Amino acid sequence: MNLKINKKFWSTCFTLSGAMMGAGILGLPYIFSKSGFLIGLFWLILLGSIIIFVNLCLGEISLRTKGKHHVIGYAKRYLGKFGKRAMLFLIVFGIYSALIAYLIGEGQSLSKLFFGNLNYAIFFAIGFWLIMVFLLGKGLKELRKIETWGVLAIISIILGFFIYFSSKIKLTNLLYVNFSNLLLPFGVILFALMGFTSIPELRLEIKGQEKLFKKSILIGILIPIGLYILFTFAFVGILGLNIPEVATLSSNVFMNLLGIFTMLTSFFVLSFSLKDIFEFDLKFSKKSSFLFVSLIPLLLYLIITLFNLLDFISVIAIGGVVCGGLAGILILIINKRAKKQGNRNPEYKMPLNWFWIIFLSLIFIFGILIELFKLIN
Repeated sequence: MNLKINKKFWSTCFTLSGAMMGAGILGLPYIFSKSGFLIGLFWLILLGSIIIFVNLCLGEISLRTKGKHHVIGYAKRYLGKFGKRAMLFLIVFGIYSALIAYLIGEGQSLSKLFFGNLNYAIFFAIGFWLIMVFLLGKGLKELRKIETWGVLAIISIILGFFIYFSSKIKLTNLLYVNFSNLLLPFGVILFALMGFTSIPELRLEIKGQEKLFKKSILIGILIPIGLYILFTFAFVGILGLNIPEVATLSSNVFMNLLGIFTMLTSFFVLSFSLKDIFEFDLKFSKKSSFLFVSLIPLLLYLIITLFNLLDFISVIAIGGVVCGGLAGILILIINKRAKKQGNRNPEYKMPLNWFWIIFLSLIFIFGILIELFKLIN
């Protein structure tokens, strides 16, 4: 593997890693502390394995299909109009959930940074929104390139944090288990593992080196999973049960800045992705697309915050099970169709039959029922 191939390969890996790491990582220490680190680790490994399988299935779909397509395009090609509409709804729902979570998280983080409390969170959230809308209106798509450097920065900071504070980690905090919260981590972890919409982009990015595509997906997912384990291990080991919903609020200024930076980059990238969906998939005008992308997240955030309907964890958990779960089911079905209807011989093939489709679908549906039950109660 020469240097040029290495550069392309790692760039592809980091694109997927960057798409996955956002608000999810900041919510993991809280739910790990409530259920117990070992329970959280169990769900992270189980759901991580499932998501790796699903993303590899989506990678195979892209390799079996000639031409440039978004995930929505694959749904339309193999499942028809219903498939397209269903996938479109799920992706838009997932992105809106993430944007709302980022507004909640950024507002709290900035208020904590400047005033040491959360009393001014809503004002900082609105200020953050105004800056993001300005950048979105300027059309600065080239700033998307910060994602790769952002991933490298996050890796360095988390590794540094883990090494620096490792001596303060208490084993008793890590061995605590609360079986009454056994199912609590499901939705948040699923949200933290979402990044499937970037797979078609990876396919284009690694063009000419398709034999490395499977490996790039594997490493691209394993990087966040590894960081999630280190991140939660350190926070739970040091703080035990004393972790807020946005984990970095409990640490020093430096870690708070990490949370702010992580959410800022993800908010920016997702806003442009949503704007593209409205323009190219729904055929909205540029002005209408801009309004839908900018105003709806703010309005939903204000309603949720002012009426105290949902918190940070609830928003990302719902987004995780609805978007990640149902989209995962669709991807599995699309893969099954693509094996018969695809027009290209793929560089790798995933073993998939109806037993696994039904089994994995039941797991995803189980997660949705868990979140619905928590909302009702």
